[in-house]
Amino acid sequence: MSKILEAPLSLKADVWTHFGFKAKEGNQGIDKTNAICKHCQASIRYTGNTTNLRSHLQRHHADKLASPQPKKTRDPTQNTLDNTTSKLPSNSVRAQKITESVVHYICKGLCPYSVVENTGFRFMINTLDPRYVIPTRSYMTDKAVPRIYDKVKDDVKSALSSAPRVALTCDGWTSRATEAFVTITCHYVDEEWELMSHVLQTRVMHESHTGSNIAELLKAVLEEWDLVSKDPAIVTDNAANMSVAAELAGMLHFRCFAHTLNLASQRALKVPAVARLLGRVRRISTFFKRSTTASHVLRQKQKLLELPEHKLITDVVTRWNSAHDMLERFLEQQPAVSAALLSNELRKTEKEVCTLYESDITSAEEIVDAMKPMKIATLVMSKESSPTLSVVAPLHAQLIQDFQESRADSEIVKEIKAAICQDLSKRYMDQQKETMYVCSALDPRFKALPFLPDDEREEIYLRITAEARRIQELFQEEAKVIPGEEDNHVEDKDDIPASPPPKKKKDLTTQAQAEEEMSRYKEAPPLWWKEHQNEYPLMSRLAKVAFSLRQAIS
Repeated sequence: MSKILEAPLSLKADVWTHFGFKAKEGNQGIDKTNAICKHCQASIRYTGNTTNLRSHLQRHHADKLASPQPKKTRDPTQNTLDNTTSKLPSNSVRAQKITESVVHYICKGLCPYSVVENTGFRFMINTLDPRYVIPTRSYMTDKAVPRIYDKVKDDVKSALSSAPRVALTCDGWTSRATEAFVTITCHYVDEEWELMSHVLQTRVMHESHTGSNIAELLKAVLEEWDLVSKDPAIVTDNAANMSVAAELAGMLHFRCFAHTLNLASQRALKVPAVARLLGRVRRISTFFKRSTTASHVLRQKQKLLELPEHKLITDVVTRWNSAHDMLERFLEQQPAVSAALLSNELRKTEKEVCTLYESDITSAEEIVDAMKPMKIATLVMSKESSPTLSVVAPLHAQLIQDFQESRADSEIVKEIKAAICQDLSKRYMDQQKETMYVCSALDPRFKALPFLPDDEREEIYLRITAEARRIQELFQEEAKVIPGEEDNHVEDKDDIPASPPPKKKKDLTTQAQAEEEMSRYKEAPPLWWKEHQNEYPLMSRLAKVAFSLRQAIS
């Protein structure tokens, strides 16, 4: 019996697992005129289709046709996608670019290093590029992230080197893991007059937060970032240790105005009548927050009364405006709250909350109206991306004026106004006051200084004029000798028959120019001044120096 040869791979029908062909005489190829059954050796006429072959299987070998058929063996010499795909070398340009993007994802998103071990993250990266091998967590910690940090640090240092002056903000905070940190941010004006900010560091501080320890930290930061020669100013909260630290470090110090507003508002919230009312409203909002039944009933009453379906707010001790928001939301939902507390579902637990009387509702409305100026001022300082020192003096003066008592005020409003006025009046009474006034005068929005008496206003203008004259003289002194042109300067001087003008005459010219620019500056509208800065070279130079100091108090 001659040997049955396998059907060619080009014949892909499943019946060919049961049929083959005989070799032609002399082994000169395959004889495809008849297919040979592998089970009974029967010869079946083959005309190019498999109908005859399938009929033979159904009549004589039905059991073989029903059973699962083995797959055709693949030609081992045929290349596949798996055989041709190889992993990217870690030093290839493509792999390094992907690794850098993963590092940016971790840093910008504040993700933990363990994200590279996350199943979903690895699946996403593998889908984007199956050839890329994700680095290990230790590689990210020890090499990849530190490399990017060093590069960014060099870029920030280079940018800071071109700034004439800088301002720092410093704040201490505690993480959820009860670890103490200190964050220091730097602010400056670049060559395009854009206000730039960089977080220099966030470091753990296990030592006691005394003024001397914080001062040593500040000095180390100034040396590390080459800021000692920049004569930096610093903005902190009103804590005594921060004031001591700034003094020991020899830095111009300003207190955060947003923190000042919070302290003054907290003092008003501690008025006995206000504190009692806040406690009652807080108990009601907490009750609806913790009880699922009460929350469900409140939503039903809101729909019935066509009120906004807002949840009640519970205040946070460290944020005074959260107490204001709590009262506002309670007054908005007061009809729904009262209806919910009187419903049959909540009558059993109604004893757990305090019932507010009509006088309490009136007092809550008065508190919200009385504290509204403080809320607006807080939002102004918080919403502005870069609030500057020039805003503080006019806003501080306006708040003191708004919180003066009037005859129509109730007793609780008088107590609130007295508490806020007393706290705000004692702020910014030291050497910071004059610097704040100068910054406000250099801001075209507040240059008229309407909140100051005439004598103080003229004194500030004279100080600005003198400072502008001093800066102009410094520029003239620097322009006298240019490196590489000293010899030419001497030769030119010998050729001039007339003697140079006396020094006093130059000072008078500079003084007259400064006084003339100040006079025009005070009379020009704010928008006109912004469009014609080049016509005021002295004022522009002084404004740029002052602008670097007028960084956000937030």
